[in-house]
Amino acid sequence: MRSQLLLPLLVLAVTGTVAVRESSAEDLVQIYREAQQNDPSLAAARSVWAATQERVPQARAGLLPSVSAAGSVNANEGRFKTYTDPTAVSGNVFAASNFSISAAQPLFRAQNVVAFSQAQRLVEQADYTLAAAQQDLIIRVTVTYFDVLLAEVNVTLVETQKAAVSEQLAQAKRNFEVGVATITDTNEAQARYDSIVAQEIIARNDLDNRRTLLRTIIGRMPRELKKLGPGFEPTLPEPNVLDPWIERALVDNLSVKIAGYNYDVATLEIDRNRAAHLPTVDLVAGASHSLASGSSGGEANSQGRSTQIGLAFNFPIYQGGFVNSRVREAIALQDTARQNLEAARRGAVANAQVGFSGVNSAAASVTAFEQALRSAQTALESNRLGLEVGVRTNLDVLNVTQALFVVQRDLAQSYFNYLISLLRLKASVGALTEQDLEDINRRLRG
Repeated sequence: MRSQLLLPLLVLAVTGTVAVRESSAEDLVQIYREAQQNDPSLAAARSVWAATQERVPQARAGLLPSVSAAGSVNANEGRFKTYTDPTAVSGNVFAASNFSISAAQPLFRAQNVVAFSQAQRLVEQADYTLAAAQQDLIIRVTVTYFDVLLAEVNVTLVETQKAAVSEQLAQAKRNFEVGVATITDTNEAQARYDSIVAQEIIARNDLDNRRTLLRTIIGRMPRELKKLGPGFEPTLPEPNVLDPWIERALVDNLSVKIAGYNYDVATLEIDRNRAAHLPTVDLVAGASHSLASGSSGGEANSQGRSTQIGLAFNFPIYQGGFVNSRVREAIALQDTARQNLEAARRGAVANAQVGFSGVNSAAASVTAFEQALRSAQTALESNRLGLEVGVRTNLDVLNVTQALFVVQRDLAQSYFNYLISLLRLKASVGALTEQDLEDINRRLRG
């Protein structure tokens, strides 16, 4: 029977051992490298990181000297007459120029010192924000990659199932024609076949959607993807105890670190606003040079120079309650940052627990579905033998075949769930790196 040849093909499709030309198959790392170059979210994160690096030079400028220069050149002409002698007119034509340079060095500006500390915190935070975006890209690429593979498995399973049901339908029709089966068997096989045709349409549409999602990350439609190779043996977390993972998540989770920096900056913002009550002291210096030349009944020239150096002192006394209002606002925002930090901690704990449970659950599922697959294969062979000796019907074989297909799909899903859960667990403790992606990539086969 043709259906007897379908099972090996199905197993090959799920485990990825069907030969694909190496030149056309893309692996997970190749897709990730391309995503690094083309993913808009990561590109935006890099731009934000680059912009944040400028916070320190900008804040440092408030602690360094400032120098400015100014100059002017003017030509003047004036005419005058008196009421005692309207016919007498005097004239004045002259040119004047002035140049000055001034410098100021802050000696005591508490607000600027605090602002510099804030800028340093923001630059440090930017590194973790970019790292979080990179971790997010690793997970997004991996999830989307395996979603495509699972959608391909579903299409393959439906196609194989369709071929098997088609064979069963043809057999049922032949049996009905020779009188060894009823029309009910034929009608049931036909109904199964029609249902599978509808499932095939849905499966192919889902595959198109999954490939489109991958295109949004890498900027083009992916080619053939490498599949999970044979001999997959999931390992349990090390240590396989939840509490150490939760403790690491509370300290090393990137979202917790980012929220911690936000809280530090908010705390410094209170100090910065309170510093507006304090006086400021600057060392100031300047020099100017002026020159005038012209005539008023005769030639006249003059020039002058001046220099000065000293201290500029400013003590704010009353600003209409503005400073106190800003302090109260900063205190409220600090509480917001505190609550966001607590939310990040709780989220990190939840992610660590979900990832830890997911890895253990998926590993157990792989073992269970592998055993279920062996049982389903044995059941299929038994029903085929029963069909040959007349104790099983075509419908019995069809039902067992369908059950085998479902187990195959669930086994593939459990493989992918394990790998994704493992990445999420490592991300929850800030330990997800490209090396983890390369470890998964070595499991793939073209």
